[in-house]
Amino acid sequence: MPSIRLLPDLLINQIAAGEVIERPAAALKELLENSLDAGATEISVQLEQGGIKRLLVRDNGRGISKADLPLALLRHATSKIASLDDLQSVASMGFRGEALASMAAVAQLTLSSRAADDAHGWQVEALDGRISAPAPSSQSAGTTVDIRELYFNTPARRKFLKSEATEFAHCQEAFKRIALSRPDVSFTLQHNGRVIWQLTTGVRSEDEGVKIEEAKGDGWLRDAALKRVSALLGDEFGHAAINVSHQVAALSLQGLAALPAYSRGNRDSQYFFVNGRFVRDKVASHALRQAYQDILHHQRHPAFVLFLDLPPEQVDVNVHPAKSEVRFREAQGIHQFIFHTLQQALSVSVVTEDTDSRLAPKTPSTGLSNKPDSGFRGITSDLPTLVPFGGSGPSRMASSFINDGFSSFQQHQIPLGAAQLNASYRVWEAQSAQLAVASESTVSSEWQVASGKTAPTDHSPFTTYDSPPLGFALAQLAGVYILAQNAQGLIVVDMHAAHERIVYEKLKTSLDAERIITQPLLIPVSFFADALDIATAEAEQEALQRLGFDIAPLSPTTLAVRAMPVLLKQSEAEAAAHAVLNELREYGASRVLTERRNALLASLACHSAVRANRILSVTEMNALLREMEQTERAGQCNHGRPTWFQLSMKELDNMFMRGQ
Repeated sequence: MPSIRLLPDLLINQIAAGEVIERPAAALKELLENSLDAGATEISVQLEQGGIKRLLVRDNGRGISKADLPLALLRHATSKIASLDDLQSVASMGFRGEALASMAAVAQLTLSSRAADDAHGWQVEALDGRISAPAPSSQSAGTTVDIRELYFNTPARRKFLKSEATEFAHCQEAFKRIALSRPDVSFTLQHNGRVIWQLTTGVRSEDEGVKIEEAKGDGWLRDAALKRVSALLGDEFGHAAINVSHQVAALSLQGLAALPAYSRGNRDSQYFFVNGRFVRDKVASHALRQAYQDILHHQRHPAFVLFLDLPPEQVDVNVHPAKSEVRFREAQGIHQFIFHTLQQALSVSVVTEDTDSRLAPKTPSTGLSNKPDSGFRGITSDLPTLVPFGGSGPSRMASSFINDGFSSFQQHQIPLGAAQLNASYRVWEAQSAQLAVASESTVSSEWQVASGKTAPTDHSPFTTYDSPPLGFALAQLAGVYILAQNAQGLIVVDMHAAHERIVYEKLKTSLDAERIITQPLLIPVSFFADALDIATAEAEQEALQRLGFDIAPLSPTTLAVRAMPVLLKQSEAEAAAHAVLNELREYGASRVLTERRNALLASLACHSAVRANRILSVTEMNALLREMEQTERAGQCNHGRPTWFQLSMKELDNMFMRGQ
């Protein structure tokens, strides 16, 4: 008797089911993809006991003819491909012809369908590999797949299924992934008779039938996508997300990426699609992590819903039975495209008057929307306006700051460019008189209130100039925060976090251009050093010079900093020197100047940023605001924390119940 035998078809399908249909969520995914391939615009899902007892998917797609109905349940029977060329450029969600056959082998399956040309529907049933003959059915246009008692005939497999709640959670996640990928399709999800999700398309009646591929970029589709994302991931994600849209030839990346302030403790809000298919790809994941690297807090994960579209022949989807992995033909190019597109989108740092509220940080303490009042275009006349003391000219501190620039002896000043400070001061000075006049009118209106007269409730602009995105500084709070006033209302800035980002970006730019400006110290800063530090300083002179440092031994136990980058403060010379030497000793010059570069520069920027309780003049605060507006990713510090928040006039009015 031969020891090698051909396995029966039922056993083959049951083995395949272990790969393709590992749990109810996998079956749901395959059925939803089949519905989308059939051109469905309405899909409903009914689950019982987490999909273990019953899983039903109904759609209004093209349907299956009577002749094709039994074939649909056979292994490797498909309408998606017919040749190797089709496989190499497959554009459909499914193509292997395994899913329905696998389900029919491990569950009680009923398949009902009605093609457009049929007078009525037809139905077939599958049990233990046996398929019934087609019988008439009351099925409306489209297809219904009803699966009951998953793994009823393979108890060893069924016992590995988890609890009802766990399996339903997996089904919900599979449903969300498919629903996010097609905002032009309506979806409904029911569990144990209760409606969980009911998602509409938001498509205008005259646009019915327009497919997402034909309408991508249209305003209604963008609105529908945002509506779908907010419905599934929450309004908080919608408010925190920015639009990502970039196309080069046939390669495009579109979707929404949340600002770092919305970072998560896990990866539950990461959705990446390739040609409409949800995948987990190492190349894309690495590119996305790199794009968030400079702005995400440690141990936190970004949130995004992104769609990468490229010619089907440029990506291999036939890698995994569940089609959850892909291989790119030009992986390095795809990596760079994703990285640079997302990095550029995240570099949007401040809002302008007509900027969508999703670009602005959200104030966590109030939970209020940050959408600016479209009718408000200036600083209001019925709110007190703070005019700084000595408004007729800069303070002595500001004067010395402007004149001396980055002088190492002005350690108490923020090291910002002198030209920008002068320009900022001239702008602010030109507005001081207007602010003062407005303040007088405000006082007058307050006296009217005190005398019993009614104060105006509308926010009429009293100035004609357009304020910068971050406005003009009013005051400093507790030596930590800058309070500023812009066209939308109140801006609160964490001055240390903001300055840290500014210094960090300047250091990166200077090192990229290999032109870090070095500042010789009139009196070198010496400090105690161990033998390893001294040996590192002697061995890594070239790397130190490229980083803008001149560090040399004074004695067997002492090092001296003779020069350092002009962007850093002399008072932090010792800390900066220790940070650089530690990096060089642990990782070596080549890694420090490449993969470890950003970590080192972030540490240097943190040491050199303005500290809390440093009293700033109004001119210095305005200079910092202007620098923020010119700095990429200024909305977050190097550790991913927000640097500023906006409170609009509408939010402030609501807080004080004005006009109510």
